[in-house]
Formats: sequence, structure tokens, C-alpha cells
Amino acid sequence: MVTQSGGVDTAQSEKVRTGRGFFAALDQSGGSTPKALAEYGIGPGSYKSADEMFDLVHAMRTRVLTNLAFDGTRVLAAILFEQTMDRSIEGVPTAKYLWSVKSVVPFLKVDKGLAAEQDGVQLMKPIDTLDELLERANRNDIFGTKMRSVINDASEAGIEAIVYQQFDYAERIRAAGLVPILEPEVSIESPHKEYAETLLRDAIARHLETLPADARIMLKLTIPTEPGLYGEFAADPRVLRIVALSGGYSRDKACELLKKDATLIASFSRALLEGLTAEQSDEEFGATLEASVEEIYQASVDKQPA
Repeated sequence: MVTQSGGVDTAQSEKVRTGRGFFAALDQSGGSTPKALAEYGIGPGSYKSADEMFDLVHAMRTRVLTNLAFDGTRVLAAILFEQTMDRSIEGVPTAKYLWSVKSVVPFLKVDKGLAAEQDGVQLMKPIDTLDELLERANRNDIFGTKMRSVINDASEAGIEAIVYQQFDYAERIRAAGLVPILEPEVSIESPHKEYAETLLRDAIARHLETLPADARIMLKLTIPTEPGLYGEFAADPRVLRIVALSGGYSRDKACELLKKDATLIASFSRALLEGLTAEQSDEEFGATLEASVEEIYQASVDKQPA
């Protein structure tokens, strides 16, 4: 029997904190689903409604989650879209399937997308259904949440606003007994990426210091230009883990950069699914996914000397 501590599953917490592997981000929402399906080989002409679109993307995710290459020996956790949480895999609610069948810890994307750019950043739109969503997440045995905002340039005021918003929502998520992943993404196209990352590190450090000693959060960050930039957070007991997004890099490039940073493991979405298509045979699909999982796993655990 799994014990509970403060609403957080301790077996899952230990896997997230110390496990060797990476996170799979399977949380494409309404806005990003058409692109994800197109890359999978299913164009917009293949569906006539949002319901049909979401049925198709769930079938794609089911094909990934049920594949032998996808299990808890290399995949520590999976981040789900709200509709994926509400659906089932092989007759079992998705989050329960992930943990009971695959030993993969389930997380849930809770943000509602990005606001218009201001001060060089895009804050999250208000998450007006957060309390209800957190209640459903707890009913579905979700371990934690993820929420994304974007930094496009090195604006001190904008970055402070993003970090404040992330920590403010994180407080409510922690109060509900879930572990929040804060994702203030620095765009890889930012003209001042390295400086923006320094400002972000400093802002996170200030807000982290305000958290109580028993708080548990996670960070999902762009792979920094300077390897190890976020190392101080990896050493903080309040930070359960730091994961890295692929940010538009190809899988090969993202893995090359990730290997140079000993403080990060992957939390890839598009880079994980790269090369998978609907028309592939089960054998071809499985081989492609196996190669992807192994490459990302090795980049997460086999680090190059500094």
C-alpha cells in the first residue's frame, strides 16, 4: 500500500526526485493539437470538428502510451492535457493507467494558454477554472501540475511579472496537495537569451526564498546558454526536480545541449514524438519511438564532463 504525506504520493515523489529518466510532455491543447496531428501525418482535412480532432489526438497518445518502449524504466512521468486525463487507456482512466500499468507518474497541464505579449513576455491567461480542475486532478490521482508562460526578451519587469504569476498560482496548487511545475520558458529565438536567463534565475531565487521549508515545487526551463546556470535550484530541497523543454530544437540538438547540463533532465513534447506518423506499421512505430526514448533517456542520464 502506498503511503501518503501531505496529499502527495511518496512513492511517486521519490521517483520524480531521484529516478533516472525523463518526462514525456503529452499535453498539446486545443491550440497546438492541429500542429501535433499534422506532424503525425493527419492534416486538418481529416476531421470536421473539435471532437473529431481530439479523438484523433487521443488515439495518437494511446498508441504512444501503450507501446512497449514507453514505460517507467526510462520515462519517469507524463504531462497530460485535461481531455486526456478525462479519457481512458485500455478501459482504465489515463492517470491510473500510467501509474498502475506503466509506473509513470501523471501530471496535468492546467494553464489556459498565453496572453498577448507585454514587456517582452507572455503571461498566462487567467486560470479561472483552477479550483475545479485541481479537484478533478485529485479525483484522478494526478501527482502534480504544469503551467507555461513565455519570455521573449530580457525585460526585468516582464520576467518579474512572469515569475510572480507562476509562484502565485503554485501556492494554490500546493494548497490542493499537488506538486506544481513552474514553466517560465525563455524563447530560443530571444535576441538576448543568455541575459534573460540570468534575470530569470535571479527572480526565481528571490521567490524561492519566500517558500516554507516543507514546500515542494518543480521547474521546467529552457536549456540555458550557460550549462549549470540553475544548479543552485537543483540543490534546494524545496525543488523536487528541474526538467528541460526542447523549445523548438530538433531532438538531436536538444539532446546534444542537454548532455552538457548535469542539473537537468528532459521534459520533451514535440522532440519526443518526432518521426512518428499515423501510417507507420506497429513495428515501424515501435522502433521509431524506441529510438526516440533511448536518445532522450541517454541525454538525461549520461552527462558530458564540464
